Amino acid sequence: MAQTYHLFIHADAQAVWEAITRPEHSARYLFGALVETTGRPGSPFRYHSPDRSQLWGDDTVLDADPPHRLVITYRGLYHPDLAAEPPSRVTWLIEPGEDGVTLLTVRHDRLDAAPKTAAHVSGIGWMRVLSGLKTVLETGEGMTGPQSGPEA
Repeated sequence: MAQTYHLFIHADAQAVWEAITRPEHSARYLFGALVETTGRPGSPFRYHSPDRSQLWGDDTVLDADPPHRLVITYRGLYHPDLAAEPPSRVTWLIEPGEDGVTLLTVRHDRLDAAPKTAAHVSGIGWMRVLSGLKTVLETGEGMTGPQSGPEA
């Protein structure tokens, strides 16, 4: 099972890459989560709560080609039901286009063995994150909405 999302963002590929991999950006669209990663294959890709008191995700970079592709494992540690499932995989494809517009494709797969994760991230889950990412990159402002945290 896989979920795929596409969106155009008025930002260059490097800005999109940095928004995905740097905590000062992720905190503004990812429920306050602070991303920690070098972005190198084999390195950790962690999500910390805003005050760093909780580890929301302890994943691994599987493949990377900055600023074009990032592939990571994904397992939500912020909810016991999700933490009990095996990791799935998230692929971020960043394709530069004309006039400073970038096509971002996010594919979340290997979800067959993680049905609770699949249900949690489908629908508003990924759409909320990706809409927030687009808003931050295009306006410089964070996005508030119906969910205040990853467990919502």
